[in-house]
Amino acid sequence: MRPKDAVVIITGASSGIGRETALEFARRGARVVLAARREDRLQQLAAEIARLGADALVVPTDVARSDDVARLVQATLDRFGRIDVLVNNAGVGFSGTIEETTEADMRELMDVNYMGAFNLTRAVLPHMRRRRRGHVVNVASVVGKIAFPFHGAYSATKFAMIAMTESLRGELDGSGVTCTAVLPGTTRTEFFDVQKTNDGHVSAPTGPQQNPDVVARAIVRSLRRPTPEVNMVRMFRFAYGLNGFFPFLRDFAGRQFYRRSHGQPRRRPNM
Repeated sequence: MRPKDAVVIITGASSGIGRETALEFARRGARVVLAARREDRLQQLAAEIARLGADALVVPTDVARSDDVARLVQATLDRFGRIDVLVNNAGVGFSGTIEETTEADMRELMDVNYMGAFNLTRAVLPHMRRRRRGHVVNVASVVGKIAFPFHGAYSATKFAMIAMTESLRGELDGSGVTCTAVLPGTTRTEFFDVQKTNDGHVSAPTGPQQNPDVVARAIVRSLRRPTPEVNMVRMFRFAYGLNGFFPFLRDFAGRQFYRRSHGQPRRRPNM
C-alpha cells in the first residue's frame, strides 16, 4: 500500500509522534483523520495540513471511551467511505513503583494505552477485512519488551500492545490486512513533562533519544513494507535477545540508569 490517497486514522495526533505522523502522511498525499482529546491542537494541525494541500478530518476523541471510538470510526466512514490505515498512538505516561501504583492509576493506563488501541482495532478490522486491504500500526515502546524500575505499570500496557500485535499477525494471515508494532525509545516530546507520577518525582529522559519525526517516517515506511516490528533503537535489538539469557544484566542496567533518572522531585508551582 502507498500513502497517496490512503485514509489514515491517527490517535494521539495533537502532539509528539502522532502530530509528526499526521504531517508525514499528509506530505505524501494521504487523507488523515486526527483523533485526540485536545481539539484546539487538532484544529491547528488540520490548518497546517491544509496548507500542505492535503485533506484532514478532526474528530475529538478520548480512546478510553468506547462511544468516542465508535464515533471516530463512523465519522471516518461518513467522510471518506473507507479506512486504509490505523495508527494506534494515543497514550499517557506514568512513573512510580509498583508498590505505590494505585488500582485507579493502573486502570487509567490500561484504558488509554491498551484498551483504546484494542477497541479501535476491533472496530476497524471488519471494514478492512471486507476490502481485503488495510494496515494497523501499534506504537508501543522499547520498554514493552524490557521493563525497568519505576516504569513497570507503563511497561505492562506496552507489553500488552505488543502481545496483541503478535497475535493479530497470525490471525490476519491471508486476509490482506497487515499489522506492525513500532518500538520507539526515548523521544523528544512533552511526554516526560506531562506524565503522571505517584511519588512526586520526575523520571527524566534516559538513554539514546530520537526526534518524533524519525519515528513518524518509520511508521509511514511500514505501510509500504509491512514488517512485524520496527525497533527504533539499535542497541535494544541486541538487548532483547540478551535479556532472555541474562536477565540479571537488565536488572543491573535498571539500577544504574533508571534509578538514577528517578531522583529529582517535581517542582511545585508557587502559590
